[in-house]
Amino acid sequence: MTTNPMIAGLLLAAGGGRRLGGRPKALLDHQGRPLVEHAVRVLREGGCTRVHVVLGADADVVREKASLPGCVLIDNPEWAQGMGSSLRAGLNSLREHGTDTSTGTGTGTSPDAALVSLVDQPGIGPAAIARVHAAYRSPATLAAAAYDGERGHPVLFGADHWAGIAASAVGDRGARAYLKEHAAQITLVECADVAQAYDIDTPADLIHLE
Repeated sequence: MTTNPMIAGLLLAAGGGRRLGGRPKALLDHQGRPLVEHAVRVLREGGCTRVHVVLGADADVVREKASLPGCVLIDNPEWAQGMGSSLRAGLNSLREHGTDTSTGTGTGTSPDAALVSLVDQPGIGPAAIARVHAAYRSPATLAAAAYDGERGHPVLFGADHWAGIAASAVGDRGARAYLKEHAAQITLVECADVAQAYDIDTPADLIHLE
């Protein structure tokens, strides 16, 4: 295993909340603050010192209302096309240049892997992030949280896979097609005992937010 691997958190937070009446998920209120702040904190507490956040719907408002110091913020103008476009934007950002989390400037050092999480899954906390983070072995690693044996998020993509994932990420499928094709290579990390993988998709789901 690589000594002290650099594993960056990649938070997909571009969704417009169509089934929530057009309320961008990044701005949903959680414990008195925008949900995107909670998601970033979870990644950091789970071991990701560098965090890239892909924004889309009302990106300017998210930048204004959310406190995201040290994060690299990526605007995805194609967010309405689905999660695939946000995943591509995030991976391209990581691949093209390293960044200093305190300044947002390039360092020339690219991460060894990306740990991808979704802004609308507040039931997944630092413990699950840390478990998947610990599954890293090399830039060829593919790992994912599992819930009673069923693959879910977060997902860890070693850098060797980024180009292939970006090429196949279209619409709302994200990395689904790539992961299906490489299923035999995926390390599943059981997390059902420490996390709940529900999504905030509809008004009924807002009960999960405080």
